Amino acid sequence: MKKIITLLLIAATSAFNLGADTESESNYSIVTDFPFVSEYVSRGIGVTEASIQPSVEFSSNGFYISVWTNQPLTSGSVSGEFDFFVGNNWSLNDTMTLDLGSISYYFPKADENKSTFEPYLGLSSDLLLGLNGSVYIYRDIVVDVSTLQLDLSRNIEIGSDLLLNLGANYGSVSVLGDVGDYTYYGFSATLNYNINETVVPYLGAAYSNRDIDSTSEDFLYFIVGITVGLID
Repeated sequence: MKKIITLLLIAATSAFNLGADTESESNYSIVTDFPFVSEYVSRGIGVTEASIQPSVEFSSNGFYISVWTNQPLTSGSVSGEFDFFVGNNWSLNDTMTLDLGSISYYFPKADENKSTFEPYLGLSSDLLLGLNGSVYIYRDIVVDVSTLQLDLSRNIEIGSDLLLNLGANYGSVSVLGDVGDYTYYGFSATLNYNINETVVPYLGAAYSNRDIDSTSEDFLYFIVGITVGLID
């Protein structure tokens, strides 16, 4: 089950939280993830409807590099997206990890800002009651947008084959000139079934809410996918 939990933590980077801690005790890992989502929501913003979001990540001794993409299934959508991650984790002690990296975004169908670049810094730690918490700061230096995101998660083992992952997040987005600043929060629950140590199908649901200029908008969407990985 330990390898299964590590595999799912790596996959969670693409599914729920960009820049999530992916350090493990493995020498290296190669993980591919193939989720379908009924709606693509990014930091409280509904981007497009039904999409597939495949990704692949290589990590070794704290260093990681990955590619994630959103490909909408609805016709006429202009929301295709590719995200390229590179970063490194450092263990500060037995429970706390520092994460430094960057995301290069590419939007092939965008009329402007086809690509942006966002460095980030994060700190994650084991907490009480089996909880894991993290705080991340992102700064997109192309469009002058800063994001602060707080996350809580907990894995609950159900027998030997099932793992329930519960998550919650809160974020604040600041735009240069204070035009368009907003906050968002969300919750997620994912049930994972370990076929073996390298193949894990899952299904879940997520809720997200944002507040822009005192106007609230929320989303409820569903996720189903499979994670396949090699962990040495």
